[in-house]
Amino acid sequence: MSGLIIDNISMRFDLPNGAAVQALQNVSLELKQGELLSVLGPSGCGKTTLLNILAGFLAPTEGQIVLGGKRVVGPSPERGMVFQQGALFEWMNVRHNIDFGPRMKGMAKAERDRITDHLLETVGLHDFGEKAVYELSGGMQQRVALARCLANDPDVILMDEPLGALDALTREKMQGLVLKLWKETGKTVVLITHSVEEALLLGERLLVMAPRPGRIFREYNLPFAERGVNMDLREVKKSEGFAETREEILSMIWGMEEEIMGKKEGAA
Repeated sequence: MSGLIIDNISMRFDLPNGAAVQALQNVSLELKQGELLSVLGPSGCGKTTLLNILAGFLAPTEGQIVLGGKRVVGPSPERGMVFQQGALFEWMNVRHNIDFGPRMKGMAKAERDRITDHLLETVGLHDFGEKAVYELSGGMQQRVALARCLANDPDVILMDEPLGALDALTREKMQGLVLKLWKETGKTVVLITHSVEEALLLGERLLVMAPRPGRIFREYNLPFAERGVNMDLREVKKSEGFAETREEILSMIWGMEEEIMGKKEGAA
């Protein structure tokens, strides 16, 4: 499977009162297979809209998404989604949540079991396959959500604030798991986050988006995700360049937020 191409995407939402909101404008980017991209920016910069277009949930007003030489025209198993809340099936146990996709494809039980057992081991839930989803902590539920996504063997994994609802310690552990899965599976990953620190840790490429209209403001190529595969993430945060880059991006986003607030106050 070749790379993911975001080709001059624009998205306008027309409102009932005749006004319109330009959520994205002329966004272009090419991702090679196996790259990990993190995207952040102030509220209203269109990052979630972009992810929904990549998933096929929204059709852009202009431009196109191309994956493996084929235009994206709707949702497809080749693009897996992990949401902020696991969106798991509460009436199914962990095992049945993970093997749901393969079951829907009609895969033989023996092969489904092999895949599910492997993924349970991979995400550290090998003893929890028969547990009900509601018996699990938030972090464990997100592990199930990741495993369920991987069970479909997508080419691209799209992640919408998947760790945002977790406590700090669990979040750090899950960040390490995301890096482990990225490196072991070779999947292309696009991660939306509001956390500058998380974007730095998990993005070998990082986009800062600016709002109104949503557009790419700056792109970084970073070493921290690669370091985090084999290093404790707390040590990565202490490594050369991390603090300086974090402060640079924070200042950038704070400046955007202040500009937005100034425009609102001027309009009032």
